[in-house]
Amino acid sequence: MWKSSRNPKSLNKARLPDGIRVYAIGDIHGRTDLLKLQLAQIEADEALYPCARSINVFLGDYIDRGPDSRGTVDLLLACAQMRECVFLKGNHETFIQRFLDAPDWLNDWRSLGGLETLISYGLRPALNRSHDDRERLSEELHAAIPAQHLEFFDSLPTSFTCGDFFFAHAGVRPGVALNRQSEDDLLWIRDDFLLHSSPFEKFVVHGHTPVAAPDIRCNRVNIDTGAFATGRLSCVVIEETDMVPLLDIRDWTIGKSTRSETARTKYDNGLRALLWEDGGSEAPQGTLVRTDLRLQSFRTI
Repeated sequence: MWKSSRNPKSLNKARLPDGIRVYAIGDIHGRTDLLKLQLAQIEADEALYPCARSINVFLGDYIDRGPDSRGTVDLLLACAQMRECVFLKGNHETFIQRFLDAPDWLNDWRSLGGLETLISYGLRPALNRSHDDRERLSEELHAAIPAQHLEFFDSLPTSFTCGDFFFAHAGVRPGVALNRQSEDDLLWIRDDFLLHSSPFEKFVVHGHTPVAAPDIRCNRVNIDTGAFATGRLSCVVIEETDMVPLLDIRDWTIGKSTRSETARTKYDNGLRALLWEDGGSEAPQGTLVRTDLRLQSFRTI
């Protein structure tokens, strides 16, 4: 088994290089409206807390499920023209190319939110289609997607490292060096990673498994708050050794802090993840168990 040649980084040891701030943004899933709000909150935060260099790190899953996948990609590309950005690949970013290469993949993709993506590109997929219909739909999608969008999906890295922090969509395989992680694990891993309580080689920032609020633990932080279903897109600010979630701009009062100053105390022990049936890359995702954020009760929908 691999052993690190350096001390693994728990949250109280992990540090970004001096002068660098990271805004890490969770799974968007076609919610362009929430992305606009989050970018506005980042601008407000920078105005209150100026820094030498800031990097927006997006953790993947930009498309599917939500109503405006195309608009989300357009906004991300526009953001990259104005800010320093890192766009990581999520498991959902693999689905468009699968469908273009193998039209029968539509049968699985539609259960993962693919129909919403097709509609956002101006297509009108029927629920039941023959093989020939799926092939025609695949050709229509190829014609409808801007070349810049396909280049965007093809260019996405699976991880990003900055200082003592490692960013990936789903997480990492415990016991495997970070530079030897498989793409399948970086995009899909769940329990083996989520149940691992010891420090990793670096502190891991991830999404993929929805939680009720940013889940800060000693070895990782999960910032996927199920935006497409909950209406909450989350962002954490990382600077030097500090990590804190941004407030939702809808809850922010001008003149007050943009940051949730009580977050570290509130989330020290982590929050229970929302149940999300997903056996990995070979199994479609199933039913989200959504939380009522006021009552902290879980219900299946």
